[in-house]
Amino acid sequence: MARKTPRKLPGRREDGATTKAQILEAAGEVFAEKGFDRATGKEIAERAGSNSAAVNYYYGGIEGLYADVLVEAHRRLLTYDKLVALAESPGEPTEKLKSLIGLIARRITGPESSSWALRVLSREILSPSSAFPVLVKQEILPKKLVVTGIIGEILDRPHDDPVVTRCTLNIIAPFAMLLVGNKQIFTQVLPGFNSGEPEVQEQIVEHFQRFALAGLAATAAALRSDDH
Repeated sequence: MARKTPRKLPGRREDGATTKAQILEAAGEVFAEKGFDRATGKEIAERAGSNSAAVNYYYGGIEGLYADVLVEAHRRLLTYDKLVALAESPGEPTEKLKSLIGLIARRITGPESSSWALRVLSREILSPSSAFPVLVKQEILPKKLVVTGIIGEILDRPHDDPVVTRCTLNIIAPFAMLLVGNKQIFTQVLPGFNSGEPEVQEQIVEHFQRFALAGLAATAAALRSDDH
């Protein structure tokens, strides 16, 4: 996704970083509300209080802006640096995975679930755009390697072992479902699943942790049995 070389805007101020950040925030809100296909650079610039040419100047066009919004949205869910710090911290890999599950589950089931970042990711998962490969390359794959490394430690298998891959899918799938799911539909189909109250949210978090770790323990036991 090639970006155009920025051209100088008439009367451009030196607080370009602030303007660029304002455009990204406004874009995140518009993309969350309308999706990539129905959003326009003009509306985004107006909402950001910027010149209509600012989207092209700072992002090379609406496609480049959307790619940056996707990357930022994923970082707001979980940054690579925070994930690496967790993986490299002292302690057992099971405790690291438990902390990771808790972190993500609280983000997705808590107040942040209504943020533009999670809504943009939800739209992209349901209908991938041409910017999806950028998100995969910059955020998803690097983070996946860290997560599969933790799970591989638990199972005593390489990070790219098929068993590790399957377990990673099992652990990630509920979060993807929560991300794209409509809360009203969830409460109708699964009336006991309501994360509105902090106490209930913690029960959900603990359940996800317990379920994932129990599944990994059972898988590890099966692998040891097969090895003998």
